[in-house]
Amino acid sequence: MNALTATRRQFLRRSGLGFGSAALATLLEESPLACASGLLPKPHHAPKANRVIYLHMIGAPSHLDLFDHKPELKKRDGQECPEELLKGRRFAFIGGKLTLAGSPFKFAKHGKSGLELSELLPNLATVADHLALVKTVHTEEINHAPAQMFLRTGFGRGGRPAFGSWVAYGLGSESQNLPTYVVLLSGPLGGAGTALWGSGFLPSVYQGVQFRTTGDAVLHLGNPPGQSPEDRHRILDAIKRLNEEQLDAVGDPEIATRISQYELAFKMQTSVPDLMDISKEPKEVLESYGAQPGKGSFANNCLLARRLVERGARVVELYDADWDHHGAIATRLPAKCKDVDRGAAALIKDLKRLGMLDDTLVV
Repeated sequence: MNALTATRRQFLRRSGLGFGSAALATLLEESPLACASGLLPKPHHAPKANRVIYLHMIGAPSHLDLFDHKPELKKRDGQECPEELLKGRRFAFIGGKLTLAGSPFKFAKHGKSGLELSELLPNLATVADHLALVKTVHTEEINHAPAQMFLRTGFGRGGRPAFGSWVAYGLGSESQNLPTYVVLLSGPLGGAGTALWGSGFLPSVYQGVQFRTTGDAVLHLGNPPGQSPEDRHRILDAIKRLNEEQLDAVGDPEIATRISQYELAFKMQTSVPDLMDISKEPKEVLESYGAQPGKGSFANNCLLARRLVERGARVVELYDADWDHHGAIATRLPAKCKDVDRGAAALIKDLKRLGMLDDTLVV
């Protein structure tokens, strides 16, 4: 069947991949191979925020003990819960007689804004006038994984692009040597797992790349034993040529992603070790974060987040574990707050010091 005898329906069916390639080329303002440069398309307008650092506490901090002062609840601590608050409601893992529990922690107002914060966040209180608390959002999700998915994607089930993927899609890339979207962990990842930074139905070039703070920063980034950088480069050149031939034949954007990721990985072999070496930071900066070179911690990750966005990363997400405090909140919550309070406040101050806070959104 040639183009002269094909019906319109047949022509469109056969041309589907070709149209996809053309659309990708338009987005990149070049050929589909343009993404092999490691650069994602940039926005067609000037955004107010050029980068995002997202601090995600796995298990959820108790807002009633940290951000949402409830003096009436504290006054009624220990009283039986009124029936009108329970009618038609369902609670996970809670049954029997329910009593009210006010926070055992003190609250105070801070800054010119008078922002109320718990005594457990003394460092964050020093940047109160840089903070905005949103108290109007809620969800009916009652289990961790669906709630995390809802927070990160807007849906309680998997398969949708994560928040960071949309930011990367919207803002594009500024660096040829680092991923646009980076993930850092302190402690084990629970709940919805790596789907929290998945690209869903967007091209996989928009998914998050997990960095490790001990050992090799990115798994399989280094050369295999006995292989020199020159050997590696020769192999990657051959792989690139094969991928380019396949891309030219079928026009699948995922092949373009594959090409760009191979090249990016090669560049990261030199850029990432320097990035991860926080010992080069001034002593006063390390002390402000509470960061310790060579160790894995939330404080270290906050400093790494600043170093990443400084070098062109658009989205950096920090996941900190063990915030699921069903019991012993009087001891466990203060301990966890101590883990994150200093680093989070130092990050905001450091971004301001470097003139980056005006166009960096810290969540």
